[in-house]
Amino acid sequence: MVTRLSHFFLRTLREDPADAEVTSHKLLVRAGYIRRTAPGVFSWLPLGLKVKARIEKIIREEMANAGAYEVHFPALVPADPYRESGRYDAYGDGIFRLSDRRGADYLLAPTHEELFTLLVKDLYSSYKDLPLAIYQIQDKYRDEARPRAGLLRGREFTMKDAYSFDWNDEGLDASYQAQRDAYERIFQRLGLEYVIVQADNGLMGGARSEEFLHPTAVGEDTFVRSAGGYAANVEAFETVAPEAIPFDGLGSPVIFDSPNTPTIATLVDHANAHLDAPAAGVAGPATAEATAWTAAHTLKNVVLALTHLDGTREVVVVGIPGDRDVDDKRVEVAFAPAAVEAATDADFEANPLLVRGYIGPWSETGAMLGEESATGIRYLLDPRIVDGTAWITGANIDEKHVHTLVAGRDFAGDGFVEVASVRAGDEAPDGSGPVELARGMEIGHVFQLGRFFADTLGLQVLDPNGKLVTVTMGSYGIGVTRILAILAELNNDDKGLVWPASVAPFDVHVVATGKDAVAFELAESMSAELEASGLDVLYDDRPKVSPGVKFADAELIGVPRVLVAGRGAADGQVELWDRRTGDRDTLPVADALAQLTR
Repeated sequence: MVTRLSHFFLRTLREDPADAEVTSHKLLVRAGYIRRTAPGVFSWLPLGLKVKARIEKIIREEMANAGAYEVHFPALVPADPYRESGRYDAYGDGIFRLSDRRGADYLLAPTHEELFTLLVKDLYSSYKDLPLAIYQIQDKYRDEARPRAGLLRGREFTMKDAYSFDWNDEGLDASYQAQRDAYERIFQRLGLEYVIVQADNGLMGGARSEEFLHPTAVGEDTFVRSAGGYAANVEAFETVAPEAIPFDGLGSPVIFDSPNTPTIATLVDHANAHLDAPAAGVAGPATAEATAWTAAHTLKNVVLALTHLDGTREVVVVGIPGDRDVDDKRVEVAFAPAAVEAATDADFEANPLLVRGYIGPWSETGAMLGEESATGIRYLLDPRIVDGTAWITGANIDEKHVHTLVAGRDFAGDGFVEVASVRAGDEAPDGSGPVELARGMEIGHVFQLGRFFADTLGLQVLDPNGKLVTVTMGSYGIGVTRILAILAELNNDDKGLVWPASVAPFDVHVVATGKDAVAFELAESMSAELEASGLDVLYDDRPKVSPGVKFADAELIGVPRVLVAGRGAADGQVELWDRRTGDRDTLPVADALAQLTR
């Protein structure tokens, strides 16, 4: 049945919504696809649901091609399975928790690993039942602290999540590859550029993990890639540590006065004003020709506070080269599942050996006493701080620093940690050359969960020898509503949306203009013929609406092909627009219909 705009539930807007930051948010609201209900929460209107359904159709087809079967879990789920897996607490403030009238705890599911695992546990018991791949397309909920950019980062979002179940690792590898291949087909059909990058597994655990990122300036993720083919998000990037160097011949640590130098910049200025030029071999970048101290010669000591799952608070110090900053995302991954924040005044008061602005891994008193730690606090190092490198850093005395402090001789860490920022020009860990940085938006994630959830929830099957084995799992997610927003972000012009034909809400938008009944009669008959040929037609049959308003709505809504019956209708002439190319041709009715239906 032809959809008539005179009865369709649609109101377009001429002005951008005040809270919209990105193009997709502005246009989807103005064109009547979504409406804001609360921060990060949107109501879906008929146009939006039609585009969403077309994206889901492509996903379902490729999931079927990969051998996966669709199920559907509730969004409101009991808390107990998530407590068993530890994720109820691990998510912290990131999920919505609630209780029913009897006091039972529930949550709005952020993901459904636990329920997928329990479902298979209830129904399957033998290796003969496997491999198995099942998926759902379901709304998810996360209590984003700062929901923004419309559908790109909301509190409620639609996601396709699939899970594979195998009784051995070889099976998992095959299942993983099948899903990974399906993702490539999905994104190719949607016309989305993507980069596959190595990723961190986060709270899920597991082994192999890859993200599909769409390169875009509005992306919230930073990733790196080399000309040789390496790609990873910054959280998963592994620093190439330099080789240790001999420290024979380097002088002893020297404490020097450094008043009013609590920052790296002030320290460097002071060093260049009061110290001799750096000696060869001092820190990584120093050479015999070095003529000035730089931030790279300094060791920056960052104090962080970790709140562990049991509620305990731990202060740690991280040493990184002074020309690097701490990357918040890398910190989050490095210390997960603990919550991390900068140390507070209270933390410093509780640890009086931390001399703010002059912290270091060594103290003259401690060295004389043979003590390993200057502060008694866990001290972690950047991988670049290798044995034999010498640094300027805090002396743990107010307004004093120390130079020629040598790693491996004068101090050592309690371990290494990847929290420093990644820069263009850093070497890729696979040896494929220097990396460049780019921005991207995650559109899919595939990873091998392994046996964590199966172990935790007791999912076992009998193997060919009749012995119980723990099932190994894979997890595969696609952000459906995020993809819709990205497609809107990519496909628009100064007049409105311009959807790809594969996901457009309608195949053809027919517009009748003017006051002549002939134009409306022709538009009516063309709409019926196009619909009968299998096309989905939106017919603007609104009476007493000016051509300018109808044209503006057609351009804003973004159906890629527009057929206009107007002044030439009496002569059997219509206008055919291609919103993708901008072409507008006047054609006989038969020719226009032939072009649209071929």
